[in-house]
Amino acid sequence: MTRPLDGCRVLDFSRYLPGAYFGWIAGDMGADVIRIEHPRELAKHEKMFGPADKAARARPTYTRNKRSLAIDPGHPEAKPVLRALIERADVLIEDYRPGTMAKMGWGYDAASAINPRLIYTSVSFAGQTGPLANRAGHDPAALAAAGVLSRLNGLPVPTLPGIQVADVMAGTHATMATLLALQARERTGRGSHVDVSMIDAAMPLLMVALGRAADPAEITPPDGSWHPKGGVWRCADGAYLCTTDMEPRYWARFCAAIERPDLTARQFDLAAHPAIHAELEALFATRPRAEWLALLEAADTQAMPILSPAEALRHPHAEARGMHVTLPAGDAVAEQIGTPFRISGIDPGPHRPAGLPGADRNEILAELGFDATDIARLDAAGVFSTRGDAA
Repeated sequence: MTRPLDGCRVLDFSRYLPGAYFGWIAGDMGADVIRIEHPRELAKHEKMFGPADKAARARPTYTRNKRSLAIDPGHPEAKPVLRALIERADVLIEDYRPGTMAKMGWGYDAASAINPRLIYTSVSFAGQTGPLANRAGHDPAALAAAGVLSRLNGLPVPTLPGIQVADVMAGTHATMATLLALQARERTGRGSHVDVSMIDAAMPLLMVALGRAADPAEITPPDGSWHPKGGVWRCADGAYLCTTDMEPRYWARFCAAIERPDLTARQFDLAAHPAIHAELEALFATRPRAEWLALLEAADTQAMPILSPAEALRHPHAEARGMHVTLPAGDAVAEQIGTPFRISGIDPGPHRPAGLPGADRNEILAELGFDATDIARLDAAGVFSTRGDAA
């Protein structure tokens, strides 16, 4: 079966999820994705997280279906290899701080001169332009600068999120933008530079709040109070469920299902909300979660159990949707997330787990025309190991 990106070649210089996201989707959709893994970055990762065995390398969802070439892009002897790769690539994606790739000799201008049809995607903390362009930062800092962290937990005091929100937002926007650039290339015949900022990508999370305010200055931090648009409820067995019956007809169903029809007319009575919340907390604590879920499902309200990551991944619905992927990981099994969309007539599998760094080196170099003697010479020159002085 032909997949949408069969025949597409991607050079993935990324180190973290925002940049790696596109290569994950591209690989699932048939692209030949080659991870360019800088030995210095591999050493840094090992220092932070310990040595990566086959199981650790295979676990991350966003590393599957990618081949690995461990090479120092800044090494002078690496130029023929990188040049040959860029000449044959459709997409290059990188997540270094602006200017770093140029210092190594592989910035957009240099890469575009080699391959004018190349789509060059840069994913960075603050983008390639603007007053913050040279700043570094990770997910929470991007949420903070985007105005999102002040509202993320629904409480007056911001806290660090427990998941990578800005990373995923940046990755999804980088994927959309890169695919759009590929489509534009079909019309123009020329590549382009895609510039994705983690801060920019997080800002759409504010769209609903901005759409309801005449002036953005009117959007105040959440006060932590409850409103009948939804809730998290602890049940008698200690398990939690979530309701989102904000629309009046669903709120009416919810109230009828819990045998409190008197609450229906009080949905928009702001003064009554604290007392209603306390009553509902006490009510949900009287029965185990399974009983509440059965009752609310029968009434066709909006209620779901709050699942752990393992429960969600292994849920029958996730299995039915192909969202639970298992791959061999050394002597273990890696459980991963499936491709998060469906296209009729297209199968995203079969999947290939990531190997150890550089596992595909000889295969990739042979495809570029380098023989065993060439590879030995490059190895002796230190192209495949860190020098400690790269940008």
